[in-house]
This record gives sequence, C-alpha cells and structure tokens, in this order.
Amino acid sequence: MTAEERDPGLQPERTRLAWRRTTLSCTVAAVLAVRQTLHGGATDTAVIALSLSALAWLGFLWVANRRVQRMGGARPEPMEVGGAVTAAACVVALAVFAAFMLF
Repeated sequence: MTAEERDPGLQPERTRLAWRRTTLSCTVAAVLAVRQTLHGGATDTAVIALSLSALAWLGFLWVANRRVQRMGGARPEPMEVGGAVTAAACVVALAVFAAFMLF
C-alpha cells in the first residue's frame, strides 16, 4: 500500500476535535482570568496579567483556527514548526499568567 492509497480514516476529524477541546480549555482559562481580575480587584499587576493572558489566548486562537482550516482534506499538510511553537508558547504562557494571578 502506497502513501497515496492510504485511507486516513477518522484521524483528521479526531485531530480537529482535539484542537477544539484545547481551544475551549484556553478559553476557560482566559475567562477565569477575567473573573479573577474583576473579583479580586483590578490592580495594576492583575490588569497586566489579564492583558497578557488575552494576548496569549488570541495567539492560540489564531494558530488553532489556521490548523483546523487546513485539516479539511483527506491528506492534510503537516503543521509548520512555527505554528507548533506558537501554540505551545501560548498554552504555557496562559498557565504561567494564571498561576501568577493566583498569588
């Protein structure tokens, strides 16, 4: 069986669903950051952390949307290294900013 004959099955659909679940998780983290800032008082550091969280969330949404759009075919293109690094950096940044807001 050659690479052209390979049936991808449901793998592209599972990958799209995984990107959507991760996007939902990042959205929940961003919404909780807003809630924490508003509930805990809008100090300068909280507003800065919230702004950086929003920026990281938007960056992740951009990468995830591009990836989901490119998963439309039966043989989607591999993800670029820059997109993977950006997605990982945004997720780590959201986690760091969330931890920072707790303290």
